[in-house]
Amino acid sequence: MESALRIAYSGDWPARLWVRFPGAARVHCVRHELALLGTPARRLRLAFLSDLHLGPTTATETLDHAFAAITEARPDVLLLGGDYVFLDAHRSLADELSKRVASVPARTKLAVFGNHDLWTDHGLLEEALTRAGARVLVNQAVRLPAPFDEIAVLGLDDPWTGRPDPEPAISECGDARVRLALVHSPDGAAFLQNRSIALMLCGHTHGGQIALPGGRPLVLPPGPYSKRFAWGLHQLEDLKLFVSRGVGATELPLRSYAPAEVAIFDLF
Repeated sequence: MESALRIAYSGDWPARLWVRFPGAARVHCVRHELALLGTPARRLRLAFLSDLHLGPTTATETLDHAFAAITEARPDVLLLGGDYVFLDAHRSLADELSKRVASVPARTKLAVFGNHDLWTDHGLLEEALTRAGARVLVNQAVRLPAPFDEIAVLGLDDPWTGRPDPEPAISECGDARVRLALVHSPDGAAFLQNRSIALMLCGHTHGGQIALPGGRPLVLPPGPYSKRFAWGLHQLEDLKLFVSRGVGATELPLRSYAPAEVAIFDLF
């Protein structure tokens, strides 16, 4: 199917057509305040973007609005949930990704890969993210800089296309008092429940991309957690799970009752 779409979508005409519809490029900014840190020196602000899908089905204007919302929030930490491209990663898209991520004024930038990244030249994407100041985590964890050095962020490889292994990442969290997790798909929760993870952030589902009024998805990707948790914030035993509808689109350039979104978390 993707081979056919490479030909059919030549010239990126789907995104340029869809963006002409009123409100098509609108991006919602979802905000949450969560009491996870105890008594920190100050609040920690996280910005989360997933599923940018640079390519023929995501309009430039949509990406502009998404990064403008994140930049305006001035986060301490930028977290990127994968699926940076749709179809192929090539130099011009990698350069655009690098430029956009570099524009966000965050002290710390962390990223994971999604299935679409692993289907293409993800080395090119990793190089682009690194140039932008982001570190790609593959079954790894890092401690945040002071005054938030009691917080560890672990990044798990994509549950569908990658090789997720939580053990090295959990080990690298060490004695961190608070653990946060970054995974492309909600199905990463199967590896992280009951592992003392306070919050897991993911995307992948697009909220269905095409949904009924009220946000009920018509079609979701395979996987028990992806089908059960299509979007929003959920409590799974000891783990809070946030599923973003993401920014871009795949296969079709349009969304219905599943708006593009970015997320801001204020942790205290």
